[in-house]
Amino acid sequence: MVFKKIKSPVGELVLVASEKGLCAVLMEGEGWEILRDASPGDSRVLSRIESQLKEYFAGRRKKFAVPLDLSGTAFQKMAWRALSKIPFGKTMSYSEQAMRMGDSGSARAVGQANGRNPVPIVVPCHRVVPKNGGLGGYSGGAGIKEYLLSLEGAKNF
Repeated sequence: MVFKKIKSPVGELVLVASEKGLCAVLMEGEGWEILRDASPGDSRVLSRIESQLKEYFAGRRKKFAVPLDLSGTAFQKMAWRALSKIPFGKTMSYSEQAMRMGDSGSARAVGQANGRNPVPIVVPCHRVVPKNGGLGGYSGGAGIKEYLLSLEGAKNF
């Protein structure tokens, strides 16, 4: 695995990739333990996602197109696939996400799975908000979640 640090409007991001695809997008100070198995460097995947993130933050990209290599439980991977289907600029509640996954009673488990999303921004967990309003949780913090939703023009938060 290789990693690359980049600057972004939400702070420094660390991008981590394997030979198969993007493994992690780390925000400042979180999840750095994955780096013990990685070395600094570059790869085709890291160059692509760096370019796509720059386009996203400049308002020119609405969807990411890089191979992913995500580690998680079957439930987490199902939750992350559901996140990937939320359109740019739209939000949904945790319970809506659970219903789309076929288990309307699993909103709390969905929230926990979203919180373990290893590639935030790319797999847009920031688009899930509480149905009673507000921002809800986000691994990078509420300020970053609000910034991302505002960047996308989302109105339902």
